[in-house]
Amino acid sequence: MFKRLAPLRILAVIGGLLLATACTASNSDGPAPYTEGQEYVTLPGPHQRYSSEGKVEVVEVFSYGCIHCAHFAPIAEQLRKSLPPGVVFKLVPAPFSAEWLPYARAYYAAKKLGVVEKSHLELFAEKFAQHYPINSLDELADFYAKHGVDRAEFMRIATSDEVTAQMKKDLALIQKWQVTGTPTIVVDGKYRSENVHTLDELSALTQWLAKRELAGK
Repeated sequence: MFKRLAPLRILAVIGGLLLATACTASNSDGPAPYTEGQEYVTLPGPHQRYSSEGKVEVVEVFSYGCIHCAHFAPIAEQLRKSLPPGVVFKLVPAPFSAEWLPYARAYYAAKKLGVVEKSHLELFAEKFAQHYPINSLDELADFYAKHGVDRAEFMRIATSDEVTAQMKKDLALIQKWQVTGTPTIVVDGKYRSENVHTLDELSALTQWLAKRELAGK
């Protein structure tokens, strides 16, 4: 059964960046297949999206340090490909602990370097299926270098002030969304996945929320 894990102790890292929590986390005439307050919640307003892009926004809050996210990654990839036109899928890394900070930095660097699409599933596979030691930023740099990324450039971006600022900004938004575990889905800054029982159900819930939001625009 898919479930959230208990929150971690709040940590103060990166000079005042407070981190709190853990890895857990179509229209029809018939009754809705999902229930407000159970499988999903409506977030209190004003609702805040991740970007100003005009499409309906589906955001997965995740971490490369989360085994549930590793299990969800191939499902999420199929979800991304099957979302209807007018819906966009985004990833936001959760720096919920000191151990997860390198993964967040690595994601931002990989995104800046344009290699997320080709490295996302492979990083999960090497860490969890092949059991490579990919925990520190140095080990993450080795992983990306093995996949054709300039190691020095990766480290420069990952440790930059720009990435630190983005991480703080994204963490503030994640906290506003009241995300307490991964993987968590947030649709248009308005709906957040809650008590789903399986990762397939999380995907189906996301489709349903996205289509409902799209129909309302």
